[in-house]
This record gives sequence, C-alpha cells and structure tokens, in this order.
Amino acid sequence: MALYYFSCERDDICPDSTPTTPRLKIDLLDVANSDNKKNVFDLVVIGVDNDFILEDYNFIERVDSLLLPLKTTENSTQYILIKDASINDAGTPDDTSDDTIDGNQDLITINYSREEVYVSRACGYKTIFRNVTLNLDTNDPDRWIVSRQPLTDNQSVEDETAAHFTMSH
Repeated sequence: MALYYFSCERDDICPDSTPTTPRLKIDLLDVANSDNKKNVFDLVVIGVDNDFILEDYNFIERVDSLLLPLKTTENSTQYILIKDASINDAGTPDDTSDDTIDGNQDLITINYSREEVYVSRACGYKTIFRNVTLNLDTNDPDRWIVSRQPLTDNQSVEDETAAHFTMSH
C-alpha cells in the first residue's frame, strides 16, 4: 500500500486579501451640486457584446457609486446603464423569453491600455489599466448621465479603493 502526502506551502495559496485585477470605480454625483453624491434608483448594468447583467447592479434599488470590471483581453469595455429600470413582460407574464428591460439607457465606453503585473507564484498576474478614458454616447437625446470627469490626469486603474471617475446626473 502506497501512502501519498500532499500539502500546500504558504506560497501555493493566494490569500483573499491579495489585490487582484481592479475594477473601475465611478462616483455618481448630483449635477446641481457636484460636491454631493446622488443615488441612481432601480439601476441595471449590462455589458455590451455579452448581454451579461452585472450581478451587483441587477435592479439595485439605489446606488451612488459603481465598480465595473474591465475586459482584460481587449482595450475597451462598454456598458449600458439603465436608470429607473423595469421588466416589460410583453403581456406574457409566464414566458420570460420575450421579456425586455425598459428604462432610460445610457451607453458608456471605457478605453484603456493593459499591463500585466506579477503578483506572486500563488496569485499569478493581475491586469492594471493605463490611460483610461470614459466616454458618453452624445447622440442620445434622452441622456440621464449629464457629464463625466476623470479624477486625475492620465488616469490609471491600479486598485479600487478610491474613485477613478465621477459621473453627474
């Protein structure tokens, strides 16, 4: 009978406290008083090109900041932010296949360059984002997001502890 012993070394496990690829943090401000945060109500956030509703923003009652993951395989990420969202069941409440989300939709595009940074043997690499820009769809006559502002020049996203951008509504 063979006896096998497997164990993990301390550097084989990536601790939960280790910073990984950061998300873009956006504070939502009151357009009438840009010193004050302002909640968005009944918000849904959907990723473009994947139709994935972000779990943290799936009909969230109210929120005054966003943490949005950025694509690590591309230099751009787009989101549709739907304010005052509601489900339109197309008159068929038992059939969810024809449901749509109604509300005021705004498209944001985030452009950046990517840099992989070695974290450790256990954690591998994380991606940080350089020269980040956030653009609003200005062709939308019913925009609820009035403006956006980076908080520093040559914006980089290296952690998610502080906001990187503000958006006023």
